[in-house]
This record gives sequence, structure tokens and C-alpha cells, in this order.
Amino acid sequence: MPKVIMTCGRICSGKSTYALKLREELGAVILSVDELMLDILGGDIGDMHDEYVRRTEAYLYKKSAEMIAAGTDVILDWGFWTRQERDFAREFYRSRGIACEFHYITVDDEEWERRVKKRNTEVAAGRSDAYFIDEGLAAKFRGIFEEPEDGEMDLVIK
Repeated sequence: MPKVIMTCGRICSGKSTYALKLREELGAVILSVDELMLDILGGDIGDMHDEYVRRTEAYLYKKSAEMIAAGTDVILDWGFWTRQERDFAREFYRSRGIACEFHYITVDDEEWERRVKKRNTEVAAGRSDAYFIDEGLAAKFRGIFEEPEDGEMDLVIK
């Protein structure tokens, strides 16, 4: 039975790398908000960013349900940073009879800082089209991210 796996974790925690590994193991399709946002709209969309993320997520929810109905496993590669987002996603899939799992990718602060520096170096050198994480963006995400509670995740990857 096809299912959806949702990756949860801070920005730059390894969610996309983990999603690629799962794709190979399961033959699944990865749906990524960042990929669509960057490929279609570019990295500098200013004040409309949060609205475009909301619209992109709504579109990907619909598409993921279609893919599941067609018999394909789906991996949602976005952060699910708040409890409200995670609750919405669980209800969206369960109300449609779709099996779903949350996989939480966690890294300690020291490793996270190292990964942010590595990503920023790659972006600055033109070797990556990911978001550059300046201090303002890092602070925004630190303020948004809600650590999952015990029992909320189906799998925790450290």
C-alpha cells in the first residue's frame, strides 16, 4: 500500500539528503517546496515568500494524494516546523485513508552550524541553488521551529 513520508527538521538538518536516500530505497517521488519555489520563482521573492510557500504546499498536498492514488509512495521534503503543520498534514492524509509517517531528522547545534556554513559556501560559489542562510533567516527559522513532542514522530534519525 503506498504511503506518504514527511520529513521534519530544521533548515539544513539533512532532510533533502535523507529524502534522496528514501527515494532510492522505496522508488518514491520526492515533492519539495524549496525545489519548486527556487526553480519557478527564484530565490529573491521578498515579502511574498510566505504566501508562495502556502500556495506551493497546498498544490503539493493535492498532487501527493493523486500520486498515492496512482500507487506511488511520496516523500514530502519540507520542514513541518510547527505542531499545527504536522497536525494538519496527518489529518489531511488520514481523512483520505492514506498511510502517512513523520520522520524527524535532528542534528545538534554544532553540526547544524557546520552544515549552514557549508551550504552558504556552496551557494556563494554557485555550486548550489539552495537558499543562502543569513543570520536573519536563521533567526526566523529558530523562532518558528517547534521541536516535536515525545511520541509525535514515527521515526527519529540522529
